[in-house]
Amino acid sequence: MTTPYAIEVKAYQGGGTTHVPYAPPKKQVTEAEYWEKYYDYPDKNYEWNNGFLEEKPVSEHVTYLTFVWFLELVNHYLKTHSNADLAGLEMGFRMVLSNKMNIRKPDFGVVLKSNPIPLLPHDSSYHGTFDMCIEAISESSAKEVTRDTVTKKAEYAQAGVKEYVILDGNGNHTAFYHLNTNGIYVPVKPSKGDIIKSKVLPGFQFRIADLYKKPSPEKMIEDPIYQGFVLPGYSEAKKAKQEAEKRADKAEQQAKRLAAKLQELGINPEDI
Repeated sequence: MTTPYAIEVKAYQGGGTTHVPYAPPKKQVTEAEYWEKYYDYPDKNYEWNNGFLEEKPVSEHVTYLTFVWFLELVNHYLKTHSNADLAGLEMGFRMVLSNKMNIRKPDFGVVLKSNPIPLLPHDSSYHGTFDMCIEAISESSAKEVTRDTVTKKAEYAQAGVKEYVILDGNGNHTAFYHLNTNGIYVPVKPSKGDIIKSKVLPGFQFRIADLYKKPSPEKMIEDPIYQGFVLPGYSEAKKAKQEAEKRADKAEQQAKRLAAKLQELGINPEDI
């Protein structure tokens, strides 16, 4: 795959020119130096992996669109339940693992209100462990795929992140994990209709296929899978309006039948 950072390499066996991704050498920095100089670096988005900078890769647009839809779905849920806070905008958190220390920046994270370390309004990094991490995968190279599907998966599990979601707009690496009692990620088993249900956010659920169809809120409020948390006020108001319209229609029909009966008896309804 050719990337914007590819370089040309002469293929001496067989001739011609090929492209390989350009991989800049890893830069080793102290944790203090990372927080001071690279955490909010202006041009690049860096994580810190046991002493080395790692640049976060860019996802394809199709994955970005899936990510945006999922983020909006979580926002709908939190507006209804208010039991957690969202962390985004490249907010990182520190993990002290058995064999290394890391600072990772999930594409967005969820912190439950019940988490012993709250996410405060003026925090620029989270000082606890996210309850849920969501990563929008980059398929620019096998190494980048492995970082999300293997490396970060192991790190988040060991750190105690209760749920891990990997989003892939192409559907190749989409995955949903929940931390079991042994501290190991197990895949979330879809219920009937390929419905994924979160344990971290009770009542939050979605169809796997909808990650790619991306139905609008107007369609989701008609769907029993989403009615409980996507614009429930709108759904209830619409239902109330429909009920009122039914009652008005029923009253009108009854009035017409009464008027017809009176006319049969030779009585003008307007005289009553």
